[in-house]
Amino acid sequence: MHESSLPAYVPFATEPLGILGSLKAARRNLLEILPELAVRQPMVSGKTGIRWHMVMDPDAIRRVLLEKVDDYPKSRATKNILRPAIGDSLFVAEGAHWRWQRRAAAPVFSHRNVQALAPIMTAAAERSVERIASAGDRAIDVLDETVRTTFDVIAEVTFSGEGSFDPDAVHRAIDSYIAAAGRISLMDMLGFPDWLPRPSRMFSGPVVKQMKSVADEAIEARRHRGAGDIPDLLDLLLAGVDPETQRRMNTSELRDNLLTFIVAGHETTALTLAWSLYLCAFDQDVQARARAEIAAVAGDGAITGEMVTQLPYLRQIVDEALRLYPPAGILSRTAQQEDRLCGREIRRGDTVMIPVYALHRHHQLWEDPNAFRPERFANRDAINRYAYLPFGDGPRICIGASFAIQEAVLILAVLLKRFRFDLVEGRPPEPVMILTLRPDTGVWLTAEAL
Repeated sequence: MHESSLPAYVPFATEPLGILGSLKAARRNLLEILPELAVRQPMVSGKTGIRWHMVMDPDAIRRVLLEKVDDYPKSRATKNILRPAIGDSLFVAEGAHWRWQRRAAAPVFSHRNVQALAPIMTAAAERSVERIASAGDRAIDVLDETVRTTFDVIAEVTFSGEGSFDPDAVHRAIDSYIAAAGRISLMDMLGFPDWLPRPSRMFSGPVVKQMKSVADEAIEARRHRGAGDIPDLLDLLLAGVDPETQRRMNTSELRDNLLTFIVAGHETTALTLAWSLYLCAFDQDVQARARAEIAAVAGDGAITGEMVTQLPYLRQIVDEALRLYPPAGILSRTAQQEDRLCGREIRRGDTVMIPVYALHRHHQLWEDPNAFRPERFANRDAINRYAYLPFGDGPRICIGASFAIQEAVLILAVLLKRFRFDLVEGRPPEPVMILTLRPDTGVWLTAEAL
């Protein structure tokens, strides 16, 4: 397929980068460290200060994420970046401390609770329609719009929209922290010990401290006030109990998990929506087919939560957007025990990466892997479970996956029902990964009201 007929992508490295080249690439765009071999081989290994392995073989990935999950905890670099901001929350914690938190939080994301949130999602999407319509013929950055929309959802879902907490300020604080501290340092790549402070992370301390104190105050205020008529995320977390130990989260544990859900609960879905809209603008036939499906299901009426399962093609568009632009483009683990993957020796302390961006474009796993083809997800049973990992897998699969999919399908349906989206010539999005895979220059589209 000719390159111009492919949606935006980051080409893979064809020459070894070396340690300084790797550092430069990692700080600019982590995807640039991925070699071309990663989309053609089951495994690639090397040494850049520390020994590393990139694993693309589904059976080996299953071993890392499921069968030997305790032997492959999240990498030290990942924890060093995130722990100052979100503590030992579900995203960072390991072992028993992770397990009890997961058991306590699991009911929050039950099918029933997630379904009950659909009206909040569609209401936020309708407010987005009004904002987009006000732009008229002007091009808009739909990433800005989807970030605002999904943030409206998470603010309402988390705090019932009450004024005692400013989640927007918290989000800005975490964004500032990641901008300062989220890039890999040379000390991380060389395997320097954790107790040596990384300068960039020292300067962001005051921002994080203020953010945490604001969240703590909101949690204590809710403890005294009690839950509302319809419990929100904070109410459900406060009520959460580990069924095995009867343990409840204390204020700092609640706060760390709440901050995790606020950021992870909207940014990743916003990215998925922005990329989905870009891809629909890129392929007008796909957009037209999606709109026909929406019309067949909703007619002239409103989009509702019950329609999610009746919009399979929209779900396929979301799935394909997550394949081409997975928010977590690289998963990183540190081996705790000696092992063998793909017949190759793994030593204790080795970094084992699952480059999801490369896995999703692997030539042995996907036909025409760089092309946008939503219909490839029409038969999910034909796709190897460990070849497609937008939410990870195993016991640590993303706890909010069903929330994210429902939100993405509903908001996409509302927007496509009201607008025809087109590309803006000369302004293609640039996929860049630091902590998440983002369109670095935004996603600029025009929206024609229908």
